[in-house]
Amino acid sequence: MKFGIKKRNTPIATLIKNYVNKKSGKVSDSREEIQRRFDFLDWKDQKKIVQAFLESGKADRQWAYSKALDFWDKSFEPKIKELWEQLHEYKCSWVVIRHFPVEYLSQNLDMFTEERDYYFICLRLAEDKNYVIEKDKLSFTDYLAVLYHTGRSIIEKDAYDILFEIVHSISIGKVPGHLWQLDRYADSDKGDVISPISFQDISLAIYYLKKMNRSLVASQFEEWNHLVQLEIFDSPEYKAICKQNLVDYEYKAAAMCVAKKYAYLALDEKYKKTSDPDIESILEPKEWFIEPVIKEKASSSSALEPSDPTVLKEMMAENPAIEKLIGNFGLDAENLPF
Repeated sequence: MKFGIKKRNTPIATLIKNYVNKKSGKVSDSREEIQRRFDFLDWKDQKKIVQAFLESGKADRQWAYSKALDFWDKSFEPKIKELWEQLHEYKCSWVVIRHFPVEYLSQNLDMFTEERDYYFICLRLAEDKNYVIEKDKLSFTDYLAVLYHTGRSIIEKDAYDILFEIVHSISIGKVPGHLWQLDRYADSDKGDVISPISFQDISLAIYYLKKMNRSLVASQFEEWNHLVQLEIFDSPEYKAICKQNLVDYEYKAAAMCVAKKYAYLALDEKYKKTSDPDIESILEPKEWFIEPVIKEKASSSSALEPSDPTVLKEMMAENPAIEKLIGNFGLDAENLPF
């Protein structure tokens, strides 16, 4: 206890000296105490600490990068530049992107290879209205964010196209199970209709378009979304999952599949591509949909006994997925015991 009190009374200059002197035997204790005090120190001491930690090992450099990011001083630039060009450490890139001159960023774009590096660089470069944004390097929502945050605008046609390009990418994407892609502010309970606008990328795009005074485009898209909602509500797939005893996660995953299918079907042909997959493949896995169909088919065949093999054969002929499901249980569809 006495040692702890003494350590916390040690002048910061002494702690820095002991930290820098790797033979002092007090490096670890000094590091811990310096990091604990850092945010409450004078600026002159903070600068000395960041410089000292930048000269140290990887773990200490990582800590120094985070402090340099928020407590930037021009005096850090030479050392940060040296470390960045030698080591290309990810946290170091954050400091470079936020604080280095835009000329350096534009001349060294090829050095920044992480997925979202260009987005953060573009936020700075695009403040110059003469800078041409490389749209292909950005996601649709990042592109809209850059336009908004740098005071640019977008014409109505391009805004409309972007919304439906996002719908297309979501519709053919392998999204089921990734429920984080739904709008975090539009949580869906069992029985609710999940529609295109429920997806986070779409709701975020609409947010930015409204901020850029493209409310008419947003309203037109919302009207289109309402029509898709009606199609989903009246679809056999939606009715099927409502009949199933699914937990919330399973319901949302299934409802996402249905939303993707009917969103794709509602797209104008100009947004579809010959390379698009069969839209029915979006409904995989189909177990949540097949069972109610079997029950409904059997109950509607009142002229036949439930055990009549012709009923099952007719059903398999109309829906190959039923034969596949029977096979999944290890049964031979041609030699069932009835």
